[in-house]
Amino acid sequence: MQDFLQQTLSGETPQPQSGENPQLRWQWWDEGILELTPHQPTRQAIVISAGLHGNETAPVEILNQLMTQLLKGEKALVPRILVILGNPAALRADKRYIRCDINRMFGGRWQQYEDCPEARRAWRLEQAMETFWQAGDHVEVCWHIDLHTAIRGSYHPRFGVLPLNQREWPENFMQWLSAAGLEALVFHRAPAGTFTHYSCEHFNAASCTLELGKAQPFGENDLSQFAAAKQALASLLFGEPLPQNEETPRRYRVSQQITRSSDAFILHMNAETLNFTAFPQGTLLAEDGEKRYYVQQAREYVLFPNPHVAPGLRAGLMLVEDNAHNKTTGS
Repeated sequence: MQDFLQQTLSGETPQPQSGENPQLRWQWWDEGILELTPHQPTRQAIVISAGLHGNETAPVEILNQLMTQLLKGEKALVPRILVILGNPAALRADKRYIRCDINRMFGGRWQQYEDCPEARRAWRLEQAMETFWQAGDHVEVCWHIDLHTAIRGSYHPRFGVLPLNQREWPENFMQWLSAAGLEALVFHRAPAGTFTHYSCEHFNAASCTLELGKAQPFGENDLSQFAAAKQALASLLFGEPLPQNEETPRRYRVSQQITRSSDAFILHMNAETLNFTAFPQGTLLAEDGEKRYYVQQAREYVLFPNPHVAPGLRAGLMLVEDNAHNKTTGS
């Protein structure tokens, strides 16, 4: 197997299902799930996922280019890795999802949904992640990089979202995120059903959702925009030098979540509202029957506004700047 993406999109089981080259051994676990293990011992076990949303194709293309180099034996592999294309059916259909948003289902939340392709897939991905990390002995580096693109444009086209974490983030992990060309980092303060929250909570992984540009169909992405992210991934996988990034990402933390609870929900933002748009204190953001959402701080920034989510799901996050950190770093 030399093209992981095309093999996944074909919907067929590869023959054979395992193999090796001078650099590594590979094992196909399931549709869109591939383990690669270097011949030399390693204490790094890293999960890299993309395509949880089937219309977010740029990260899938970037990841597949790197996997092709590995599978052809053109590059040495440093860590043991599990590569995941999260929602193959949605990738084939060029849709965000088939029935439900898989990235709200992790941590067992899939059990709360009707039986649908995404619920079964979330369960399978949880199993795969558990099997992968339980197999490693004396793992010292346990990371999960989940690659996405955003539905709409953004004042920060490349940013990362980190899950709730009671521990200190590893310094080398934060340095890697900066080297990946991210302009902003958003820190969650509450549990969520995302893949990165699951890996962080259950396996103590250093996890981050990378948002790289805006969702486009296969073949329509300007991958040059994400050269730093691709080079940072190459550094992680191949042991190549990290790209130099003189800018320190600005830091934000979640101040409140806007949740759509009913069909009466109204989001007071238009479809052209960019991620990280600022709103002054007192602005009415949304209403849902008698419930009202207002800007509570002097200034808050919106992230992922989407009035079309299913009832009970997040229709947007409001952020505040981490002023203490941003002033210290001069960013």
